[in-house]
Amino acid sequence: MCGIVGYIGTKKAAPILLEGLKKLEYRGYDSAGIAVLEDEVIQVQKSVGRLAELEGKLNGSAPCGCIGIGHTRWATHGKPSNENSHPHQDCCGDFAVVHNGIIENYLALKEKLEAQGHKFCSETDTEVLAHLVEIYYEGDLEEAVRKVAKELEGSFACAFITKKEPGKIVALRKDSPLVVGLGEGEYFLASDIPAILNHTRLTYVLDDGEMVLMTQDKVTVKKVCSGEIIEKEIFEVKWDPVAAEKNGYDHFMLKEIYEQPKAIRDTIAGRINGGVNLDKVLIDRQLLVDARNVTIVACGTAYHAGLVGKYIIESVARIPVEVDIASEFRYRNPLVDEKTLMVVVSQSGETADTLAALREARSKGAKVFAITNVLGSSIAREADSVLYTLAGPEIAVASTKAYTTQLAAMNFLALALAEARGTLGQTEIQTIAEAMQALPAQIEEILKQADKVKEVTEAIKEWENLFYIGRSVDYAVAMEGSLKLKEISYIHAEAYAAGELKHGTLALITEGIPVIALATQEQVLDKTISNIQEVRARGAHIIAVAQEGNKEIANYADVVLTVPRTHPVLTPLLAVVPLQLLAYYTAVVRGCDVDKPRNLAKSVTVE
Repeated sequence: MCGIVGYIGTKKAAPILLEGLKKLEYRGYDSAGIAVLEDEVIQVQKSVGRLAELEGKLNGSAPCGCIGIGHTRWATHGKPSNENSHPHQDCCGDFAVVHNGIIENYLALKEKLEAQGHKFCSETDTEVLAHLVEIYYEGDLEEAVRKVAKELEGSFACAFITKKEPGKIVALRKDSPLVVGLGEGEYFLASDIPAILNHTRLTYVLDDGEMVLMTQDKVTVKKVCSGEIIEKEIFEVKWDPVAAEKNGYDHFMLKEIYEQPKAIRDTIAGRINGGVNLDKVLIDRQLLVDARNVTIVACGTAYHAGLVGKYIIESVARIPVEVDIASEFRYRNPLVDEKTLMVVVSQSGETADTLAALREARSKGAKVFAITNVLGSSIAREADSVLYTLAGPEIAVASTKAYTTQLAAMNFLALALAEARGTLGQTEIQTIAEAMQALPAQIEEILKQADKVKEVTEAIKEWENLFYIGRSVDYAVAMEGSLKLKEISYIHAEAYAAGELKHGTLALITEGIPVIALATQEQVLDKTISNIQEVRARGAHIIAVAQEGNKEIANYADVVLTVPRTHPVLTPLLAVVPLQLLAYYTAVVRGCDVDKPRNLAKSVTVE
């Protein structure tokens, strides 16, 4: 959840660390800090609050050393405070450490260390790492860190420096992401690729159980358990660094909403062209034929993509689909086996619960198909087959283009299953494939309604509660719409299956309360209109999302936002776009921090 950076080279470390932390602030922004080795002293500066607070503190007084580590925090153990901010140090100030993850046995370790006389300054689990390395250090930081790792239970990525070996950074990874950037006479460390893109495109992506020793001369990757040297393959990042900047937009979220046509176009390019191209994902066609059932597992927005995927796959491939929240999957002894096609969805490819679910399913014999946006991520490496969404870096905490590209990927998988299993003819597959190719232009048309959506926010901005309703796949889209609004505007929004209104929800409808009604599914349109009439009769203010050409809906809604007509299985991908805009502009007019909503972080890499 937190963000780690590191630098060793000939340049001043502090500016490079701060630059990297800016790129990682979406991973956590409760506090930030850096530790720089200068004149054989570890200079630590940290501050509670946004990174700007730390920058202000360092203005004119930043340490000048050429080796350092930094951290931006999303609080897990201990409230946001200067004391709980990273980096943490040992009793004597000889060592400094930054950490992403959770040390599950930290309390037992802390009690043991306190019994030995160690004094703790924070409430965090991370501080035990600094005291442990102090205990185990016998002249070799690498060996001390290896011994520390053997004591730990949980998930973690850590980076250590010491004034006793001033030309060295040692870092390790277990379940939390860590990337090494390779430069000329300088090397970089980060939790995520955008933090180092301005300096290098050449990287090592550490795997679980690996550690890295960084000096100014070289980088060495080893196995934590044995110390065996590993020859890592260099991964060259293709992203344009400018893609991670705002490019004149007020917020990253708005930029990413407007990037969706390109993201969809890139995701389907070469994969959908009159049919499906399985070579692009290296999936075994026979696996699609033999699968008895599909299980989709994900968290948050990706889970909502899975719910839409269920409708699509069952509709066109006629195979049972179950969708599960990843954090619940492992704890119910799931019924998956060698005949199960397990689909895991994660923008980052590092979502802790989703990764754990993947491993649980594989242990039971299931084959895993991953949908992710990050090449070389843990989920991508551990899955049997991968479909990359090619959305590019997504910086805003609230996901937009990652979600719609995940829906495009779900449609690809559905068509692949339908083709392999013979549930759709080639003509119908080609019809859907051609409709998918039209999606980018259709999204561009929806984005032209931005001014109208801004006007709609006037009916929403003062409310603290509202509702989304929909039937069939519209209900799944309503869930994503309500999540977006909750995440960034802090309005309590609930999504309901419209047919359930009579079972209690109508009691919450009061005069003027906004209800966003999804009405894009022709086969249930009459039923949806009936439900709209029910809430309208009780005074609700109706904001409808409907297909172009639907004249009837205007008779029952106060405002209608339209989306172009397309094949029914593709409508969810279009219907969510006005909901994204609605959430964005509502958050803006309410004065909320759109890109960095309170208490949330971009990648949930701890349970």
